[in-house]
Amino acid sequence: MARSYPPIPHKDMEAFIRVVRRLRRDCPWDRKQTHRSLRHSLIEETYEVVEALDRNDMTELSKELGDLLLHVILQATIAEQAGEFTFRDVLRQETEKLIRRHPHVFGSAKAGTADQVKQNWERIKMKEGRTSVLEGVPPSMPALLRALRVQQRAAKVGFDWENEDQVWKKVREELEEVREALRDGRHPKKEEEFGDLLFALVNYARFLKINPEHALRGTIGKFTKRFHYIEAQLAKRGKTAHDSTLEEMDALWEEAKKKGRRVTAGLRSHGTSRTHR
Repeated sequence: MARSYPPIPHKDMEAFIRVVRRLRRDCPWDRKQTHRSLRHSLIEETYEVVEALDRNDMTELSKELGDLLLHVILQATIAEQAGEFTFRDVLRQETEKLIRRHPHVFGSAKAGTADQVKQNWERIKMKEGRTSVLEGVPPSMPALLRALRVQQRAAKVGFDWENEDQVWKKVREELEEVREALRDGRHPKKEEEFGDLLFALVNYARFLKINPEHALRGTIGKFTKRFHYIEAQLAKRGKTAHDSTLEEMDALWEEAKKKGRRVTAGLRSHGTSRTHR
């Protein structure tokens, strides 16, 4: 049985837009902002939404989505003042696009699986005027994620490896080319070859159905948690990482790993797959 939705909050949205418009009029900081001056804050707010999702913190997610919505409304308000477009334009264009790109929901097309939906989506985008299947992958996207999206787009038109063994062979070839560049001392070539290696690893992750961006974020989080443990234990001894030896820190690192494994094992024994990094 489908869950019913609460009423659309027309009055709340109107009140929110009125607040943003007043800030734009009466607040010196908000009045000073431009489309470009807000772009980094927009990216930061997006990452804060992702962080709340990663922590599965619904209370924080609700707040962060509000901050992200503020940026959407503020960008639209700036555009309205400049006569560029209106918030209504934003809503109408997106609504029309969603309907147009989901003909299996709003039309007579058939799509029984998520993959078929994706294929229809890409075909419709090409009909809308795109000249390349790689269009729409923003250059500002994090490099690992951008590499994945570019590879996925190319794979959809058949430009792809046949199996993961071929991709792993390519990874090993690229690794050897990095080592060769280091042996030859070709410093400009070194960065290029390392980039090729990362690209090949992203391809391998794709064949394993792993999102490399998520995988690296998880590893960074795990490293950070273990290093914080090292710093905390050293502080109990009246020391810092600056005046400790590598041997001391290595030993504490191993302690942190063991503690992490015990926590994971305990969670699994209680019937949950959620792990602590």
